[in-house]
Amino acid sequence: MAGKSVDHSQVIMSNVMLPQHANPAGNVHGGEIMKLMDSAAGVVARRHARTNVVTARVDRLEFHHPIHVGDVVTCYGKLTFVGRSSMEISVTVTVEDVTKDEPAKTALTSYFTFVAIDEKGKSQPVPSLELANEEERRLFQEGRQRYLAYKQLSKKESEHISEHVNVSKF
Repeated sequence: MAGKSVDHSQVIMSNVMLPQHANPAGNVHGGEIMKLMDSAAGVVARRHARTNVVTARVDRLEFHHPIHVGDVVTCYGKLTFVGRSSMEISVTVTVEDVTKDEPAKTALTSYFTFVAIDEKGKSQPVPSLELANEEERRLFQEGRQRYLAYKQLSKKESEHISEHVNVSKF
């Protein structure tokens, strides 16, 4: 399976925030933005894998700036790490009040992990990631470290649960 570049699958998606996305005070719900981020990350993963993908994990969702009704929200998604069947996508969200002559501000950042699946719902291999520059190599190594740390944490949590759960057969 040939590798693909980071540029091949990256995406930029924009939306205007409307009253149905917000509370009565006009503040957009975090869940609405998370949904947009998940959609952007899903496009990146599907472009790379060329198959169905599912969200496996969302890491470090950080809110940096509020979003209000009427603001333009833009999601920037790009691959940072690819494993055998999983892909980590960095998603950055900017917010812009188009009634003001000010640059867009970073509103949220996060990492989404998607897994490629076949028609039976089983994980399947994805193409490798071709890294074109030092920035992409750095992001890949950082993503690899998050991937390995998560795998180690999952293993410890599984061991801890099995130590404290008494499973009996009926």
